[in-house]
Amino acid sequence: MGNLISMKSHRTVRKAVIPAAGLGTRFLPATKAMPKEMLPVVDKPAIQYVVEEAVRADITDILMITGRNKRPLEDHFDRVPNIEFVLEEKGDLDKLALVREASNLADIHYVRQGDPKGLGHAVLRSRQHVGDEPFAVLLGDDLIDENDELLRRMIDVQEKTGGSVVALMEVEPAQISAYGCADVTEMDGIDCVQVNRLVEKPSPEEAPSNLAIIGRYVLHPSVFDVLEETGPGRGGEIQLTDALETLASREGEGGGVYGVVFRGRRYDTGDKLSYLKAVVTIASERADIGEDLRSWLKEFSEGTQG
Repeated sequence: MGNLISMKSHRTVRKAVIPAAGLGTRFLPATKAMPKEMLPVVDKPAIQYVVEEAVRADITDILMITGRNKRPLEDHFDRVPNIEFVLEEKGDLDKLALVREASNLADIHYVRQGDPKGLGHAVLRSRQHVGDEPFAVLLGDDLIDENDELLRRMIDVQEKTGGSVVALMEVEPAQISAYGCADVTEMDGIDCVQVNRLVEKPSPEEAPSNLAIIGRYVLHPSVFDVLEETGPGRGGEIQLTDALETLASREGEGGGVYGVVFRGRRYDTGDKLSYLKAVVTIASERADIGEDLRSWLKEFSEGTQG
């Protein structure tokens, strides 16, 4: 069993980075002209749920790493005076509030990744904005249930340890090759595990555990120096997992990687089946349409729907 490392005073996490430069090829042809992050989950795009998660953790300074054809992301979080004027004139204040909600969520900035060189390269593009302080990284494909305080738990662990923190989730051994995988040691007195090493997308035979890295990180700024020296890894891309592997074995300032094991509800909106599950689950819990949807689903499953 590992021991709780000495607690020091660390700055709280104030900034988040959301990499959103991917092509979304798994959802073609829908993503031919629309960013995958703008796919609707009921009546909000997936990316808005991710921004709202950061805001719930008291992070309101957000940098999105974008690419070509991602302008709709910026437009969504911008004001739309023409629509707002029409709704205000009609007295439709409920819809007006919904339209304004996205533009009032946070202070959102944008930078282009340019060449798609992997997640590590995307994170490196945030260096100038983040500066010399710990920061969160939230992948736009992953939706975490709004009732789960995963990100806040991760921030607490980063403040206590001073290292970097990854979110881990148990998966079936046959699925581990789709994820980064962590070899860990349990720790005493703190809600996390210590990460000994990381392996990017191992085969089930090579995997050190069934703990997969999911799309939430809280990183010490020393990761930037490591990423600068990290060459292309699996898939010819600069892998964030490779940089974290280096930090896991490093001692001193910014060294050490820790994991928070997540056992709540998470959806991969880049996967068709998981995306549909997210839509159905979130819609079925809505006060406005949930009851009717659950009734219809029951009829549908029984083959009695009209």
